Amino acid sequence: MGNNTKKLSLVLAGLVLSGSLVACDDGRGGAETAAKQLASAVAGLDLRPVAFDGRDSNVANDQLNQVFKALAPAKPSVEAGELTLDGDSARVPLNYSWKISTGEWKYTVSADLRKSGDKWLTVWSPGMLVPNLAEGEILSKSTQSPPRADILGAGNQKLVTLRPVVNVGIDKPQLDGADAADSATKLAKLVGVDPAAYVQQVEASGAEAFVPAITLRNTSDRAVTDAEIAAIPGGRAIPDELPLAPTRNFARPVLGTVGEASAEQIEKSNGTLTAGDVIGTGGLQQQYDAQLRGTDGTVVRVQRADLTREEIQSAATDPRRTVFEVQAVPGKPLQTTLDTKLQQLAEDTLADVKPASAIVALRPSTGEVLAAASGPGSNGYNTAMLGQYAPGSTFKVVDSLAMFRNGFTPDSTVQCTPTLTVDGRKFKNAEGYPKDSLGSVTLRDAFAHSCNTAFIAARDKVTQAQLESAATSLGVAVEAPKLGAEAFLGSVPGEAEGTEHAAAMIGQGRVLMSPLAAAVMAGSVAKGAPVSPVLVQESAASASPSASPEPTAEGSALSSTVTAEAPAKSAQTPVTKAEAASLADMMRAVVTSGHAGFLAEVPGEPVGAKTGTAEFGNENPPKTHAWIIAVHGDLAVAVFVEDGGLGATTSGPLLKKFLTAAG
Repeated sequence: MGNNTKKLSLVLAGLVLSGSLVACDDGRGGAETAAKQLASAVAGLDLRPVAFDGRDSNVANDQLNQVFKALAPAKPSVEAGELTLDGDSARVPLNYSWKISTGEWKYTVSADLRKSGDKWLTVWSPGMLVPNLAEGEILSKSTQSPPRADILGAGNQKLVTLRPVVNVGIDKPQLDGADAADSATKLAKLVGVDPAAYVQQVEASGAEAFVPAITLRNTSDRAVTDAEIAAIPGGRAIPDELPLAPTRNFARPVLGTVGEASAEQIEKSNGTLTAGDVIGTGGLQQQYDAQLRGTDGTVVRVQRADLTREEIQSAATDPRRTVFEVQAVPGKPLQTTLDTKLQQLAEDTLADVKPASAIVALRPSTGEVLAAASGPGSNGYNTAMLGQYAPGSTFKVVDSLAMFRNGFTPDSTVQCTPTLTVDGRKFKNAEGYPKDSLGSVTLRDAFAHSCNTAFIAARDKVTQAQLESAATSLGVAVEAPKLGAEAFLGSVPGEAEGTEHAAAMIGQGRVLMSPLAAAVMAGSVAKGAPVSPVLVQESAASASPSASPEPTAEGSALSSTVTAEAPAKSAQTPVTKAEAASLADMMRAVVTSGHAGFLAEVPGEPVGAKTGTAEFGNENPPKTHAWIIAVHGDLAVAVFVEDGGLGATTSGPLLKKFLTAAG
């Protein structure tokens, strides 16, 4: 009896406890699970796992993706908030967060849940995706790019700025029944584009399309006039503005160009670029694209899914409503040191030079690069700053500094012989070397007439390591942290023996320079201290490291097969004012008594110079690079012609023309 009573008590207690648990299970757990599943599904843009009340999951999923299609590839972060339960109904806040452009779009909407049997179902409503979204509405997104910032030169001259252009093409709605292919052919021939390709482009475009053929500078003297374009049925010239330099070729390899982003560039941008965006290609335009381009403005709107562009344009007020906006941020101008007058003068000077060529001019006192022109023979390659060439006898400036440090002076006697043989290799002086400068001559005279054998003979007194040190003392093969642009700064090996060391004494072998590096060398003599070149001001933090990139597809291939060495961090032993004065004395002798006497006619301060001729290739006789460097007051210049014969006869006249006009 007692045991039965105990068992009955336990059963009753169990029933009471069970009843209490049932009473506490009000369905909240199931509703919260359903709410979390819904939030996760929306965040993944896939509603197919969600059970809906009266709506097929696939249909709901299609509608969700239509609503959010314009925001792709972005996906929202969605979290379910605290659920409110009312019997078999529940409401849950959904907290959205989108990364749109540089902004974050946050909002909260509510979703309703309904219990059916033992299962919680979601009640479909477009309003659970976007606040107040109605059936048949979707999101649209538009971007607006701010005007691209200018590239400025010395004295805030506008090197690249918005300049007027016309987009010339066939406007198909204006054909008025004319044959589209015939009009496209006529327009293509008028503006000089491929007729077959343009006809194909026009025929493939929609009936309402304007199909551009070419963009022309909108100047009063442009070759193709509005009247000629309008005479072709459907022909149209639409005014616009584009960031352009003063002329098509002005400093183009240095500055780069601007144009619409390609499909490949858009794909690689991870959503940063969209069709129609303008970006920089090559040069400073590409290197500083983010700074110059600024940040696009973005507007997200709600609109009817079937709303057309024509309806939007014809409406008195915009039929769309804005739900999120990121303001555009204008780009920041890029300040360079290029001087418009000198840059144009340098390019004009090289206009008729057929091989790859360059003129670089800089201000020794500050290192500012005033001109960096590459001639038409460079085919768009930045020969001025990226070229890698044997510097020839211009390198005797480095030799002389190393010799000074080993006891020589400009008045020291050296032996200039017609030839000199080193380890079986015969070296000789340039053709036409004056006989009266052979024999025992001063170092100054050997320098002025560029006696190869005298400098090669000094190889036993000047080690290759001392040559390398002297080069860095003059700013050659030294990093340029304030340059702000890609450049080749020179390469001088620290180790070389035998014929290789002998070749280095006359600027050949593995010694390489760019015209920029040669101008730096000359400028360091004028300054009396190593020059560190500057092209982009205040660029140390944002500029890429100085480098030697590969030539572009359109660029001129380098003639050198030597592998360049990395530049030094800094000069170990900077050139002194006394050493520089001795070098300047010898450079002046090149003009007063050497083979650059034609420079004595340049008005203004006295000119000091050094010519250079460097053999390259395997032809017999070999081709030669023609060099000349000069200092003229607070101006240092290097002139280079890739396949140019002798420096004095080819590059010398170009230098004279440039210096005389520069004033």
